[in-house]
Amino acid sequence: MAYDNPAVVISDLTDTMPSELKGSYRGSNEFILTNDDDRHKTSETIKSWLSKKYHGVARKKVLYKRLPIISWMKSYSQQDAVGDLVAGITVGLTVIPQALAYSGIAGLDPAYGLYGSFMGCFVYVLLGSNANVPMGPSAISSLLTFQSAGGVWQRAVLLSFLTGIVEILMGLFGLGFLINFVSGPVSSGYTSAVSLIILSSQVKDLLGIPGSGQTFVEMWKSVIANIHHTRILDTVLGFSCIIVLLLMRLLTLRKPCPANASKSEFFLSKLFWLIGTARNAIIVVITGVIAYVCYQTDKSYFRLIGDIPPGLPPFQSPPFSIPDVRNETTGEVITKGETFMEMVSHLGSGLIVIPLIALLENIAVCKAFAKGKTIDATQELIAIGASNVVNSFALGYPGTGSLSRGAVNNASGVRTPLGNLYTGLLVLFALLFLTPMFFYIPKAALAAVIIAAVIFMVEVKVVKPMWRSKKTDLIPGLAAFFACLVFPLEIGILFGIGINVVFILYHAARPKIRIEYLATSAHATKYLMLTPDRCLIFPSVDYVRKLISKQGIRTQVPIVIDCSHIYGADFTAAKVIEILIADFRSRNQPLIFYNLKPSVGQVFDDVSDDFRVFYTHDSLEEEIERKLLPH
Repeated sequence: MAYDNPAVVISDLTDTMPSELKGSYRGSNEFILTNDDDRHKTSETIKSWLSKKYHGVARKKVLYKRLPIISWMKSYSQQDAVGDLVAGITVGLTVIPQALAYSGIAGLDPAYGLYGSFMGCFVYVLLGSNANVPMGPSAISSLLTFQSAGGVWQRAVLLSFLTGIVEILMGLFGLGFLINFVSGPVSSGYTSAVSLIILSSQVKDLLGIPGSGQTFVEMWKSVIANIHHTRILDTVLGFSCIIVLLLMRLLTLRKPCPANASKSEFFLSKLFWLIGTARNAIIVVITGVIAYVCYQTDKSYFRLIGDIPPGLPPFQSPPFSIPDVRNETTGEVITKGETFMEMVSHLGSGLIVIPLIALLENIAVCKAFAKGKTIDATQELIAIGASNVVNSFALGYPGTGSLSRGAVNNASGVRTPLGNLYTGLLVLFALLFLTPMFFYIPKAALAAVIIAAVIFMVEVKVVKPMWRSKKTDLIPGLAAFFACLVFPLEIGILFGIGINVVFILYHAARPKIRIEYLATSAHATKYLMLTPDRCLIFPSVDYVRKLISKQGIRTQVPIVIDCSHIYGADFTAAKVIEILIADFRSRNQPLIFYNLKPSVGQVFDDVSDDFRVFYTHDSLEEEIERKLLPH
């Protein structure tokens, strides 16, 4: 391998090198030079690296980064306290009815939704990096919990613990980048499918009929099979609640009060906004009162959520096994228990998919209200992971940030993560004092709360922009959408990601190559300049070789490969380049490389003696004319 003037490329380093190293230097300034003796100092290097890591972790900067409360608490003001208090209480009014409803999506008793809505809030105050994130169950995490745990509370609680551990490990190892593999179209298709599945799961409660099924198709089969059991009063109440909730939502979309408005106008504007924001709680209270009155005369008017254990949940370690359920009289096993490994096998791929989707949801909240600020995905993983671990000790199931509650949080004027404290305290208050009243909440009303919320998660608006900008983006999005409707969610999203990766690999294997017919300045010797637009790695090299060979055979002029955009290569590329050089040599046709980065050139060191690289236009043309013109 030869360079026309490698000193030009590396002169910035060689001028400052010791004389004994100048002759042996090869490569680019992207690499750090080491003596051969340094290779024998591996143990010292490892000790030095560990020492640097230890001191890096102990630095104040890292401490502030991993405990964000230290940073924002220093400048905490009275205005911050008022904003956080108002936002925390407002979000709490949203969380309580949502938690009761989301537990139904997870296939659990309503109490478990409340159990998973306060401990995570307290942990996020300490570790959370974004003020707008309200920790707690979300519609998507609830549905994923149902598909992984199958409605068994022990599995759901263990799932919270294990997914929290996975999230913490992902944060410590910097794996937040994994969400980059979930493209925008896949995310939109997945979210839209989830919203339809959640909506479908609530149809049975909306109509007051029994139902079952985990996928979209199974749920609708169950609804159709039991449609003749429809309860008129539940149906009327449910649809009425949906209509009222959608109308009340319009109050939050009103234009803000102008600065010159009177006090009465300002008061009415805030009142309408509060009514619209707290619409879920208002509907639950009103329908609860109606159901209570009806219950006194006839207990069969509406299907109610029933008893919720009063008080706080027992604080204990998550269940690592499920005991056998036996007949008290005969001792016969009614329901066989499960060991820890059996429980984990039931959870399956949910242990990986749920942390990934939780991060995706959380980052979506952060991005929605970032206002140009950077988002620390690593810290968010640690925060939601620790929240889920602690949640599991209070019988909670996996949760994360919710975009709908995040919007309420932001609109309420939240200033710091401390708003989560007041939300958690409000949930505690409900558990201690309000659980007897929850008995009278109609299931149809909770179903209406969920349907009115998730109907806006169907991302129809993104289809038109995708169609206009790049139609092929619709393929992975639609693949994820339909796969999630037909199969379990984790399979659906993995299928969508797989389709997306296939598209990426296809484009990587088919680089664009610019073709230019040029001539030398001195004697107008014609040659062909080919410029690949990306690196040479194993999926693409064979395609590039065939294209270059085709152009060489067709034109029979010198071929110059401009490597300006080739920033990487591998062993397969080196072997293909060697074959290419041999082909051109057999035809006595010059093949010349131009502007190859020395760091990439190292991969081709042992390719061939005919492998030559030039870095200036003049030296390139001189070589072309030297090869072709008679001397």
